Amino acid sequence: MDTSWWPAVVAVVAVTLVVLVAGGRAGRPRRPPPAHGTGPPPRPRAGELWVLTDGRPCLVLAVGSVRGHRARVAWITGKYDDRRAGVIALPPGTAARGGRTSFLEADRPDEVSLWEFRTRTGTLDPAVWDEVKGLGGGR
Repeated sequence: MDTSWWPAVVAVVAVTLVVLVAGGRAGRPRRPPPAHGTGPPPRPRAGELWVLTDGRPCLVLAVGSVRGHRARVAWITGKYDDRRAGVIALPPGTAARGGRTSFLEADRPDEVSLWEFRTRTGTLDPAVWDEVKGLGGGR
């Protein structure tokens, strides 16, 4: 019986194991870190509305309480999903142009780097902030 192909099989299995252990991590894909400019990062505060460098609007829930130069945010969307309990309607014109209603996804807070903040668009109405601030760990 010819067994000259066994070393090739062992090599393929070894390479596959190395790839799976070293590079094939499960979970959500990691975003590359944002490019840091010169000077300090932007300084968002809890309760402020911002647009990130990728164009997504968000509400800042907490700053600095999560791993250094990171902030906890809740995403703002233009679509309402009545199947989710943590979606809160924002007053018309709060985050969308033309007086359209936007919705805050307070049930799915996320962490972003302070370097990702691009433009401050305002602050959230104090009555809405009182309703929202405890949902995502904001203060």
